[in-house]
Amino acid sequence: MENFAQKPYALWALFWIAFIEASFFPIPPDILLIALAIGAPKKSFKIAFICTMGSVIGAYLGYLIGYAFFETLGRPILTFYGVIDQFQSILLKYQENGIMALFIAGFTPIPYKIFTIAAGFNQTIDLFTLTIGSLIGRASRFFLVGGLLYLFGAPVKLFIDKYFDKLSLAFVILLVLGFIAIKWLI
Repeated sequence: MENFAQKPYALWALFWIAFIEASFFPIPPDILLIALAIGAPKKSFKIAFICTMGSVIGAYLGYLIGYAFFETLGRPILTFYGVIDQFQSILLKYQENGIMALFIAGFTPIPYKIFTIAAGFNQTIDLFTLTIGSLIGRASRFFLVGGLLYLFGAPVKLFIDKYFDKLSLAFVILLVLGFIAIKWLI
């Protein structure tokens, strides 16, 4: 990933990964965000901004999938992630507090795409609320990572290099726990 981060198109790749992750793609952009920020800690905030913008704009695609293409795209995506049975509970969360649901899904390992699709399907979430909730949740997450790497760039790189296997396993566990949270808690 560090080698990929050195490519001239790496920032565009980060934008597109963040974009598609917000609507259907299973791999979060955090991995590339971290690799890019480790390689250029002074540009960490710019990198976090690009990741945030890709994700927020990608949320519109998720919304469109839920709004106009739920049966053809949305339902298969939710089925793929094993959360179709929890979909009604997600819709209820939106009715309780849509912006908070978006923030929590945007900040945590809970699969964000499920909430962007639900926002479009539910239609009680307007595009303004989607934008604000996405901006707050995704920017908080990505700028936290960017800020930590800006402050602790070189030592963090050494730490990650030393414990990469364990950190990768922890990341996968967090991702799986996010899916379990959707499946069992909602």
